[in-house]
Amino acid sequence: MPSVFSWPVRVYYEDTDAGGIVFYANYLKFFERARTEWLRAANVGQQALRDQDGAIFVVKNASIDYHAPARLDDELNLTLSIEKLGHASVQFLQQAWHGDVLLASARVKVGCVDAASLRPRALPDATAAKMRAA
Repeated sequence: MPSVFSWPVRVYYEDTDAGGIVFYANYLKFFERARTEWLRAANVGQQALRDQDGAIFVVKNASIDYHAPARLDDELNLTLSIEKLGHASVQFLQQAWHGDVLLASARVKVGCVDAASLRPRALPDATAAKMRAA
């Protein structure tokens, strides 16, 4: 399977709650950004995937564990690795780190669906090959 991908994110004021820590739901946004950047690094354009193959990705399931808080101005390192690359889905292990402190970890399953019908469909062969090679 592919190696670990890493993407930096800075915590902005808008990411925090009244207590000055990252609002829990914002980790979903951080993890979404990391998956998008991983796809870009793998040379998979989501708009091209839709336009050329009629396929889009949707999150089927996300399970997050929170370990420690992040605060305003922290620079986080988001990591991503594939746990399972299936016929029509990909399961990721994603983590948010501040230095060597694990802040949050998530398992996110993303399905490939037909852009028009939103019904499950196989990953395009070229896309699956790029994911395997990333």
